[in-house]
Amino acid sequence: MIIYFSGTGNSRYIAKRIADNIRDELIDANDKIKRCDTRTIQVNDRLVVVTPTYAWRIPWLVRDWIRKTHFQGVRQVWFVMSCGAEIGNAAKYNRLLCEEKDFDYMGTAQIVMPENYIALFHTPETEKARQIVSDAEPVIDNVCRQIVAGHAFAAPRNNLYDRVMSGPVNKLFYPLCVKAKAFHVSDDCIGCGKCVKLCPLNNITLENSKLVWGRRCTHCMACISYCPEKAIEYGKKSSKKERYYFEKL
Repeated sequence: MIIYFSGTGNSRYIAKRIADNIRDELIDANDKIKRCDTRTIQVNDRLVVVTPTYAWRIPWLVRDWIRKTHFQGVRQVWFVMSCGAEIGNAAKYNRLLCEEKDFDYMGTAQIVMPENYIALFHTPETEKARQIVSDAEPVIDNVCRQIVAGHAFAAPRNNLYDRVMSGPVNKLFYPLCVKAKAFHVSDDCIGCGKCVKLCPLNNITLENSKLVWGRRCTHCMACISYCPEKAIEYGKKSSKKERYYFEKL
């Protein structure tokens, strides 16, 4: 079974590629998290968790959902993390999560995909993004071969920088940076409700034809990236930046 969480499509694409390659079932964790669905999931031995990298670890909301959900029949678990550049020491925390759940940890793989974190960075132009995805294809193929063979992924880099970024920096990132109050909407908003449907934490509501953000944000960037009118901004940081979502490639 492959379980994926995705904000703007990178991890969803990787998960579907893996599912097609190894002929395994695909589960959308966005939907599960949005519905607060932690019912038992039946797994036939192997589980592959595909997520983006948020501050050098898997997203906290995915970690917390895995903690609350009972996975019946799981033995081996592989983690596949998409990232704009690097995953730091995420492997350590994935291993600890497996120990907590009594899973056999089979390693963490890093796959570089186009940057989507518009709250801080510029997203790549379309041709550059396509090249990044093309470069990722052989890495995805190798991940599939390792899983089919039942092999653990090679241990990723683990230096002082990685440990600091996945450790204290990750812990500070959420309380200091992951906030929704900077999101605002222009008069271009047509009230389509797409952002409301996409938000995995049900943090966006449409009240009297106006969008309202609550406090339960994970900075997945789905709302701002998929807005058909480009009506959503994140303070001044997203101004004039190209929006990225995988399907536009």
